[in-house]
Amino acid sequence: MAAVLVIAGDILDHLCLRSALRMLDRGGDLPRLKLFTMLSAGVQAVTIVAAISLAWDSFGAHSEPLLAIAMLTGVAVNGGVALPFHSGAAIVRMGIYGAAILVQFGAEFLVVDQDLTKTFANFLGALILAYTVYLFTRAVNANFLSSQATTLELMQQRQKLERTNRELKEKQIEARKLALVAQHANDSVIIINSDGLIDWVNNAFSEITGYSFNEAVGTAPGALLNAPDTDLDVVAHLATTILAGETFRGEILNQHKQGHQFWIETNQVPVIGADGEIEMVVAIERDISAMRQHAMELEAAREAAEDATRAKSDFLATMSHEIRTPMNGVLGMSDLLSQTTLNDEQNLFVQTIQTSARTLLGLINDILDLSKLDARRMELSPVVFEVHACFSDTIRLLRGQAQEKSVGLSVDIDGTVPRWLLGDDRRIQQILFNLVGNAIKFTETGQVTVRVTCERNCKNPVLRFEVEDTGIGIPEAKLDKIFERFSQAEASTTRRFGGTGLGLTIARMLANAMDGEILVRSEVGQGTLFTVFLHLDPVPSEVPIQERNAAPMLLIDPKSGEPEHVSRDTLRVLVAEDNKVNRLVIAKFLKSMPVEVSFAHDGREAVERALEQEPDLIFMDMSMPVMNGLDATREIRAKCPVQPRIVALTANAFESDRDACLAAGMDGFLTKPLSRAELLAVLEKLQPRENHRMQG
Repeated sequence: MAAVLVIAGDILDHLCLRSALRMLDRGGDLPRLKLFTMLSAGVQAVTIVAAISLAWDSFGAHSEPLLAIAMLTGVAVNGGVALPFHSGAAIVRMGIYGAAILVQFGAEFLVVDQDLTKTFANFLGALILAYTVYLFTRAVNANFLSSQATTLELMQQRQKLERTNRELKEKQIEARKLALVAQHANDSVIIINSDGLIDWVNNAFSEITGYSFNEAVGTAPGALLNAPDTDLDVVAHLATTILAGETFRGEILNQHKQGHQFWIETNQVPVIGADGEIEMVVAIERDISAMRQHAMELEAAREAAEDATRAKSDFLATMSHEIRTPMNGVLGMSDLLSQTTLNDEQNLFVQTIQTSARTLLGLINDILDLSKLDARRMELSPVVFEVHACFSDTIRLLRGQAQEKSVGLSVDIDGTVPRWLLGDDRRIQQILFNLVGNAIKFTETGQVTVRVTCERNCKNPVLRFEVEDTGIGIPEAKLDKIFERFSQAEASTTRRFGGTGLGLTIARMLANAMDGEILVRSEVGQGTLFTVFLHLDPVPSEVPIQERNAAPMLLIDPKSGEPEHVSRDTLRVLVAEDNKVNRLVIAKFLKSMPVEVSFAHDGREAVERALEQEPDLIFMDMSMPVMNGLDATREIRAKCPVQPRIVALTANAFESDRDACLAAGMDGFLTKPLSRAELLAVLEKLQPRENHRMQG
């Protein structure tokens, strides 16, 4: 029966523990499972105590507790050994075992007639056995805990060793990969030790420098590779940078083993050790000789292009001057000839000469504008201008051309357009003139309409104007072509209507220069619509608004700000002009005017006559022998006690020429060919009204 009880208790406890493990795997509550297993341990202990009690009492009146005490000792030792694993269950077991001994001895003393001395001796023996069990259990648990700590330490060390071995293997793999990359890289890789000597180089180093691995290792890079022309300042800067622990990147001239020189781009990185000292330097170098050669070729090509541009500009300036000079004679003489008595045929001949000359002059102006736009030398001159006058004046100039073809021409300016804007009105008029002139040229019947509106883009106004005609129209496939230089929509257009095909090109480039654009929409046989958007600036409140004078030049008294006039009825005019035909034209233009005209053939003579005659007005050519017009003007301004007005009269038509003349001290700028009306407009400003001359 005792054996059955013990086996049953063991089976019950075993089943409870297995069930607790399964519940723990499923996420059971650990404190509750501990209570559950403590209960099963108590049940097992009770079954063992009951079995021992049966064994104790089996001897009847002659019971000997030695067997029972020995059994309790055994199970107590067994329970104590389990103390490190489940202290609660072990304490429950041992408590039940100790209580069983006490109960058994108490019952024996009170119930059974037992010798007191013998009972005391048995109790004392039981205590000694209990103490022995305690010492044994304590020693076993201490040894277990020590062994467990040692095992844990060994496991941790093994894990650390495994981790270290794993990292070492990874680093070895990484180092092998890096070695393969460095060995097969296209760039030269050099490892330099702390003594400044080469430890390792890759294959690319040998290919670039011509030195093998064995030839390079153990030598200083500079001693091996520096060329006689290597910049020593760069080498010194490299050494200083590396010693400071910083990365160096630069270009150095090296010398190949075979003697030829080549350029490298080097990137050198110092590797700092734990002690803060440089352990090695890793240098990655690339041959950039071809790149530098290409850069030099590009620089040479750029300089050649700039030289070509300058030559082109000089050529255009020269051609402009050389063509405008005889053109001045052609137009001037034809103008004078038209004022004489001519029959119809002669009058037709004169008009043909004038029309052809003006067409040629327009072509020259277009080519000059195009060259300046190409070279980005077209400078805008923003002024405060009146929008209505800008458009109305341009339309007025073209109205006669429209009337000759019986084509209507109108301009509609929306009420939202501000009266004043800040922009280059001369260039706006040039765009409008080209577009409207084209519209009139390609319109046989109908109407050309100009509509002007103004939009707002943030704070800046966007001037928008449309030029719409009822002309021949443009095929859709040709719309992109019309803005190309020397190009028109159809080859037959040039033969039928004439023109060079530069007007629209210049108009678009001028619009782009003003951050604008030109859009076109057309239908063959129905007409064309050009829409221009120009981004202008609002008029600053601190800038006074003044109407722009459209006269060809201004002569202003610097003191009063009013047009200057002289006291004499006859003006003294000095013309400094080296071309005989131009002198003749100007003399004819001024023949009917109340002026005294004298001529100077070069700049030096102009200065001398200015000092002698004290003229009121000097027409000064820029390009003259002996002394040019700019130097002559400066000398006149410096020496003449009575300062004349000096107006440039030149075939140099660039904006830079105008600026140069004004900077030299001239008061106005007229370009050849010069019309009689322009010349008389200058003299009209000097007609006598007041007794006033500027002293200087």
